[in-house]
Amino acid sequence: MNSSGHLRPVDASDEEETPTSLVSKVIHGIRSMIRSEGMKVGDPLPSETAIGEQLGVSRAVVREAYRSMAALGLISVSNGRRARVSAVDDEVLALVIDHGVQTDQVSVQQILDVRRTIEMRTVGLAALRRTDKEAREIKALAAAMRADFHQMDKVMEHDIAFHETIARASRNPMFALIVGSFHVVTRQTWRVGWLARGNDGERYENVSCHEAIAAHIEAGDRTAAEAQMAAHFDNTVKILLASGIN
Repeated sequence: MNSSGHLRPVDASDEEETPTSLVSKVIHGIRSMIRSEGMKVGDPLPSETAIGEQLGVSRAVVREAYRSMAALGLISVSNGRRARVSAVDDEVLALVIDHGVQTDQVSVQQILDVRRTIEMRTVGLAALRRTDKEAREIKALAAAMRADFHQMDKVMEHDIAFHETIARASRNPMFALIVGSFHVVTRQTWRVGWLARGNDGERYENVSCHEAIAAHIEAGDRTAAEAQMAAHFDNTVKILLASGIN
């Protein structure tokens, strides 16, 4: 980006580099433009032709840059419409976390350790910042876990939504993004933890734990909410370890 607000052309020597390098330079240029022009979510980007002319590269290179940025969730691209700045999306982070687990770069137990730390903070903030509507929604999700107790997959979805709603109620979008990104790994391990609880009594204890968390949030009791969330994760880790998930 130069002082006139236009993208800086790629140096002539760049033309001898690989297409991937050119694409990287275009991505850098577009990101710089978004930042310098103060573009917000939903704002349209220049056309592929306009970007190519400003940077001195082919439309094909710009198209590949747009595709790469779309894959990263930085922009949205649809047929017949201008590319636009995207909102942050937890699905991208979810794929990174799942890739880390599948390739043994990070373990489920390590993810749970991070989750415990983050969710103790989110539940504490939710107890202080939640709206009455959010408190009712969190309470309703815990109640739904009990109501659908004998339908395991439904209980799992209520459980995931429960934690994501608490994260949103923290009023910190970073927590909502991070907690939302755990759902892929959660769906791979949740059933193991549920079935590893030896009987319905132990499973009902897990539901009761969620109900207690919801009640503490509704009461605005930050300390009790954090303690209950810590106990919930400590129990979950213990059960998954006993089941051979590490």
